[in-house]
Amino acid sequence: MSVDDWILALHVLSAFAMAGTLVVYWVLIVAMRNIDTASDTIAYARVATLGSRVVIAGTVGTLVFGLWLAISKPEYQPWDGWVIAAIVLWGASGFTGSRAGTEYTKPLVRAEELRAADEEGAPGELRALNRTSAGLLMHTLSSLLIVVLLAVMVWKPGA
Repeated sequence: MSVDDWILALHVLSAFAMAGTLVVYWVLIVAMRNIDTASDTIAYARVATLGSRVVIAGTVGTLVFGLWLAISKPEYQPWDGWVIAAIVLWGASGFTGSRAGTEYTKPLVRAEELRAADEEGAPGELRALNRTSAGLLMHTLSSLLIVVLLAVMVWKPGA
């Protein structure tokens, strides 16, 4: 196996980490829609925290290894249209994913405040925070951008 083969394998592994974490976040979003207690919100947030670390590694890995491949492979260039489109989609998905994470962190912060005060909160308070429409919108946009990004990477339009 050549170095380029290893870099491609790491690039694809990073993409799987991103896509897999995206699915985990969808499961968490659906599962947490009816959560209304501080302890349950904190428990689910632990999974999201692990997911955040994996998605960061996948996000950095896809960019670094992808650019490495675009530079080292003679048939590709970093300024090819499909590579630029992929980078733009990568950045947009990262931005929207980050915004979704900010919105879904709010119920965790409130749950930790409640637990510190040895309270469970007003009925429906955490449920409303866990059902954030802004977070859902941002995560949906991030998911769509990732799907388009994967399509660009597979079919390489204009290459």
